[in-house]
Amino acid sequence: MATAKKAPAKKAPAKKAAPAKKVAAKKAAPAKKAAPAKKAAPAKKVAAKKAAPAKKVVAKKAPAKKAPAKKRTPNAAFMKPLTLSPALSAVVGAAALPRTEIVRKLWVYIKAKGLQDKINKRMVNADEKLRAVFGKAQVSMFEMAGLIGKHVK
Repeated sequence: MATAKKAPAKKAPAKKAAPAKKVAAKKAAPAKKAAPAKKAAPAKKVAAKKAAPAKKVVAKKAPAKKAPAKKRTPNAAFMKPLTLSPALSAVVGAAALPRTEIVRKLWVYIKAKGLQDKINKRMVNADEKLRAVFGKAQVSMFEMAGLIGKHVK
């Protein structure tokens, strides 16, 4: 008997649309027999497979409707002009500059003098003026901005 029940189940998936509607109608009505409940299980899987792609399409449309990102405004603290120490002003100039400009002018000085290490480009070899600012003969470009902080107010 088990093999006889499997044969009709194989024929049911061949007719996808019609049996699914009938099963949905049977589902709403109270189930009288145990046999229709077993047939409803494969129909549920078919209905679930059809519903899943529809959800994916909705999910893809939602990110496309996002509002455009607002432009970033710079923090006023970065643009505040700072007074320089005599050692730092010998390298970048005597005028009060924001921190971003100080770092930019330091890099112009380093590139112009060829002070960047040839092997490890992240390291800066200090000359006499930079040694007064950094306090070392060689400085990493990451610690350079931190060492500048001691020379600005």
